[in-house]
Amino acid sequence: MKCVIIGSGNVAEALARALAAAGVPAVQVWARNEERGREVARLGESRWCGTAEGLAEAELYLISVSDRAISEVAAALPFPKGAIVAHTAGCGTLEMLPEGVHRAVIYPFQTFSAGREVDFRQVYMFVEAEDEQTLARAKEFARTLTDNVREASVEVRKRIHLCGVFGSNFVNNMYSCAAQVLADAALPFDVVAPVIAETAAKALASHSPASIQTGPAARGDVATMERHRELIGEDALLRTIYDKISENIWRTKQNETSKR
Repeated sequence: MKCVIIGSGNVAEALARALAAAGVPAVQVWARNEERGREVARLGESRWCGTAEGLAEAELYLISVSDRAISEVAAALPFPKGAIVAHTAGCGTLEMLPEGVHRAVIYPFQTFSAGREVDFRQVYMFVEAEDEQTLARAKEFARTLTDNVREASVEVRKRIHLCGVFGSNFVNNMYSCAAQVLADAALPFDVVAPVIAETAAKALASHSPASIQTGPAARGDVATMERHRELIGEDALLRTIYDKISENIWRTKQNETSKR
């Protein structure tokens, strides 16, 4: 399926790389940012375009821009009749796309960063479309990258997206907090790296992450938690984070224990 990637952000780059790795590079990367667009096109073994008039002929136009820009970008481009136009936003609706095309959503559930290549064979892709034929074609495209293709409505995708915020964005922010605590003692982030790796491995191997929860909050070790608060000192935000997460750990642990 001939595909044009529209956008030059992290998701667009990841998709361009993945399609090239699968042997079916995008026929074009369309992006208003020329410098970044050319770079994404180079990484995806494709070519760049930044004008509406130069939009290439394709069967699928995959819009990978910020959620707030989807409708604006889609409305500005002259998509050929019969083409599938899809966006990659987890919380986005089909109605964000213009009428007169075959509308779809192809949402790759992963964290993406510029400069990092992702193994799409491990990625789940969630698909929605306005009719069965478009849905089948969208799934066909997604399966060129991964076997983990699922149909999902916008309501389901919203929950998946929220899951990613807790499971990735918030977790990474906790790594930043840990790095700062270590830095205050002139210690490198490497000190906590084995702990992070083992925690993630245990969680993925368990039937429930709550079942492998450890630490002073899970034990109800009030004395240790108070010493931690003293170390945090005057940083009110960090102290609030510590207290709220500790409270949630305790409640979650009690709920887990009551199920046994």
